[in-house]
Amino acid sequence: MPSFASFGNDLYTGRRSIDFVGRRRTWYVIAAVAVGLSLLSLGLRGLNLGLEFRGGSEFRVNNTTERSENVGVTAVLAVVPGAQAKVSRLGETSVRIETDKLTPAQTDQIRTKVAAAYRVGEDQVSSNFVGPQWGQDVSDKALTSLFVFLAAVALVIALYFRTWKMALSAIIALIHDLILTVGIYALVGFEVTPASVIGFLTILGYSLYDTVVVFDKVRENTDHITSTVKRTYGEAANLAVNQTLVRSINTSVVALLPVASILFIGAFLLGAGSLKDISLALLVGIAAGTYSSIFIATPLLADLRGREPELLAQGERVRRRRAEAAAAAEAGRLQGDDASVLAGVGAATSAGAGDTPEDGTVGAGAGAARGGQGSQGQRQQPRKGGSAAGRQRPGGRRR
Repeated sequence: MPSFASFGNDLYTGRRSIDFVGRRRTWYVIAAVAVGLSLLSLGLRGLNLGLEFRGGSEFRVNNTTERSENVGVTAVLAVVPGAQAKVSRLGETSVRIETDKLTPAQTDQIRTKVAAAYRVGEDQVSSNFVGPQWGQDVSDKALTSLFVFLAAVALVIALYFRTWKMALSAIIALIHDLILTVGIYALVGFEVTPASVIGFLTILGYSLYDTVVVFDKVRENTDHITSTVKRTYGEAANLAVNQTLVRSINTSVVALLPVASILFIGAFLLGAGSLKDISLALLVGIAAGTYSSIFIATPLLADLRGREPELLAQGERVRRRRAEAAAAAEAGRLQGDDASVLAGVGAATSAGAGDTPEDGTVGAGAGAARGGQGSQGQRQQPRKGGSAAGRQRPGGRRR
């Protein structure tokens, strides 16, 4: 069985090829379905916004051995009936309780109730209030940063690769990654905190990194593509994806392993909520970025550039040259078949000539027999004449 390294070498040299660009319609459908499900999940379930975005009060209880979450909810409801309370664990001995906005008096009463419920002193319970305006400011700044980042990235890619179509393909792949990540957050119900926003912005860099690596190889393979008839632009772009496929997989796996460790060990085993918020965004974003750079960005680029008149004409020349080569090969094959037939006929003729000596021998024998008869006839005639002459005497007299 060939190793993964030899498989990657075959992809790089072109001995093997996966048709990413040729099957782009399939990848478009898959991406559209994934984006549609993400938007549907976002519309039906919505995002679970953290306290920093929606505003409210927060209580943190330290050094407690009580593991029941209902204890904290009961303590809050005892002071403010009908209040919304959310309890989450932070490690083995810490608890966080989030509630709606409370008055200072209600805050003091809940602190006392919570300390008694978790059997700790009041000095182990801290309270904090976050206004919704602060969360709104964070959201506005995050969106502003996102739009500025996308505009700057589009400009840099367009200038570096000297075409706006590469920039457009990269931006569409980025938007796909963001929507998919946000949809996963809405589906699993993870809380969106400032750490999550940082994760959203971080995955843009990972996605762009893979896309730019592939695009750079595409530019290398398609340099002066219009002056050659070896392959079309789409085929050269597909070769670039195959040549960078193993590299993309290796770098993504290396990046995903520590992120997965943070998510599953740091968040679920150690109970670090902030690590869970950012690690999920990184995990989904890195995987989506690797997928989009291979299955979306490059096929979309080949689709956009393949409509250019110069590349359309070049593609037609490639197909015409291949048709001529195929016709010439077919003609050579037919000539080879005719030569084989003639060779067979010659062989049969040679075999027939090999039987001829027997017939020739017979003919020669017959000829010899006829010749012998002819010789006898010639020999007998002189004897006949000789007899007549012998019967005559000299002088013409007869006996």
